[in-house]
Amino acid sequence: MKFLIIADDLSGAADCAIGFAHAGHRTVVTLQATREPVHEGVDTIAVDTDTRRLTPDAAAARTRAAYAEMSSWDQRLYKKIDSTLRGNWAAEVAGLQPLAGMAIVAPAFPAMGRTVRGGRVFVHGEPLETTATWKLEHAGVSADIATQLTLAGLLTQWLDAEALREQPHELAMRIDAMAARGVQALVVDTQTEQALRTLATASLRSRAPFFWVGSGGLAREIAALETRERADGGADGGAHGGAGYAANNAAFPGGPILILVGSLSAVSERQCALLRERGGVEELIVPPAVLRSGASHSDWNALQQQIAVSLRAGCDLLLRIGRDDSFDPAEGMQLSAALAQLVAPHFTKAGGLIATGGETARAMLAAAQIGNLQLLAEVEAGVAVARPLGGAREHCPGIVTKAGAFGTDHALYAAWLTLRNETEPGVAPR
Repeated sequence: MKFLIIADDLSGAADCAIGFAHAGHRTVVTLQATREPVHEGVDTIAVDTDTRRLTPDAAAARTRAAYAEMSSWDQRLYKKIDSTLRGNWAAEVAGLQPLAGMAIVAPAFPAMGRTVRGGRVFVHGEPLETTATWKLEHAGVSADIATQLTLAGLLTQWLDAEALREQPHELAMRIDAMAARGVQALVVDTQTEQALRTLATASLRSRAPFFWVGSGGLAREIAALETRERADGGADGGAHGGAGYAANNAAFPGGPILILVGSLSAVSERQCALLRERGGVEELIVPPAVLRSGASHSDWNALQQQIAVSLRAGCDLLLRIGRDDSFDPAEGMQLSAALAQLVAPHFTKAGGLIATGGETARAMLAAAQIGNLQLLAEVEAGVAVARPLGGAREHCPGIVTKAGAFGTDHALYAAWLTLRNETEPGVAPR
């Protein structure tokens, strides 16, 4: 079985698709919704539509266009959404529904502390609408999943946790019955990985036209289940495995590691602190005022030269976007693009890139003319390791992407060790 993942940002596309790579699929993340020769023979392809900052109507139109261009008869669709409901996810789901069938919606990712209960998202047990991030970006907007889908024009129903205790074939029949009654979106309470596993099992047995809507949590359960069923059925899984595993074990090229952090989340702050402490990397905080003005700012050339000196000397460099009184979360894309332009002239000196925040990762890869990534492995849940794919590239750095608020405090340090082909002192290699 093949899968098409449509995501609204790059780190989300990677952390969703990495579950399929881990299950043995040949997996690619692409920055453009355009079929290319490098996509031939791929089992799972994840498209970053880069729609998070668009208007809902524009986001829905771009998502529909991506599906029309990238879908094929032998693929199943997975619409990746943010586990904390950021972006235009409801409008995008509504745009896909007439083309792909009923939406089965379960954004839970228990490994990351995201669960769904009573049709609402909880983050480490706290209701989403009471979190600082939601208040900052969505003040006055309902965090209820069904409400957002209904406002987007979809006939929506809800399945509580009790339904997930049914046998998979019974749950599949219930899903089929709802689809037959004209339900367009089905919100499912999922508080544990076992609940997601049950939903994956039942949905794969459903005969109704549908597509999944979720984060990396449901995706990895679907990937693991599909792989087990393929193995149990005696199908030849060799085409999915060998070469990919060999690539996973191949060393990265070496050279200085560039760490770009566009996220200002408390999670990212702790991860940077641990990386500085244990990795001893240089840190450079770029003032937002410089990034707003770009090359016309008086400090631009000096900062660019400082980056060049560090990378040419072989020093690992942590570059962070600072914060000032004028900072607005809505300018994230602009600041990330400027940070990438600041680095771009010297990017080929880096042997590896770690990018925190989807906008930051996309901006840097676009500036470096890297349009496709082959996913290899994950450092920890939601932290994907990749290589550039396609073309005769002389510069092929190892690449790690991570959503800003994802990961343990150890995530950046572990990613840094991975790109250095090292293991943590005192820890046996896996």
